[in-house]
Amino acid sequence: MKTKSNLKPGTRTILFISAHPDDSEFRGCGFAALARQAGDRVVILSVTDGSSGHMSMDPISLAERRKREAQHSADVIGAESYCLGIRDGYLEPSIMNRMTMISAIRKISPDIIVTNRLNDYHPDHRYTAELVQDASYMLMVPNVCPDVPALRYNPIVLYWGDGFTSPEPFRPDVVVSIDSVIDKKLAMLYAHESQLFEWLPFVDKELDDVPGHDDKEGRMSWIRHMYDKRIIHRFADMYRDMLIARYGEMGMAIRECEAYQVCEYGYVPAKEELDLIFAGM
Repeated sequence: MKTKSNLKPGTRTILFISAHPDDSEFRGCGFAALARQAGDRVVILSVTDGSSGHMSMDPISLAERRKREAQHSADVIGAESYCLGIRDGYLEPSIMNRMTMISAIRKISPDIIVTNRLNDYHPDHRYTAELVQDASYMLMVPNVCPDVPALRYNPIVLYWGDGFTSPEPFRPDVVVSIDSVIDKKLAMLYAHESQLFEWLPFVDKELDDVPGHDDKEGRMSWIRHMYDKRIIHRFADMYRDMLIARYGEMGMAIRECEAYQVCEYGYVPAKEELDLIFAGM
């Protein structure tokens, strides 16, 4: 199956697809920030509206707030932000949702799609990955979702790293240092105030520990705390040998990295193509 030839940094459209606003920022937006620096078009797409992720806000107001937060987050790196608007917590891998996913991807026409694997604790996450997988080949089939022109190529699909082991563990094909953009990644997370300063601390029983609105330095430290707490699998330590193989001796000093696995249901790039995707990063 063919893909576009423009895999060189600065020429691509890279689409991050997540179940909820802020999922991509936690797992993949170091790559997004590096890609934007290289001149790529970056699109961050949330499948659901995030309307269930709060302890006190009503769903309609929360969905509107999370849409604004997602846009502010994307603005940090000059990315585009979109939401399919499916109700948070109610996502299903239905035919209707598959058509919605196919239509959205075709309209964006990405060279590369980045999402989570099917292994995950959250049903919305699992079904997002399933919808992307189910859409991948169908993107090129004109008689499926005929109201939107079919793509003439199959995008590359990459899974961002995770720590789940059942039914099988994550197996990285490439690791990339994000030390140079970690501050941007944390700033993107900062934009998701309803989650990082309210909902997630509530879930963790840490709401009373959150610094106040006027303590920006304290709140930035809190973002770092929340990020470290959720990214418990320190890929820079787990995949040190891969970092050294890629960056030489500099790989020994890398503190923050992201890891990606190629999904076999999209276009499967050769090693030299995968190297080109992350060239200079």
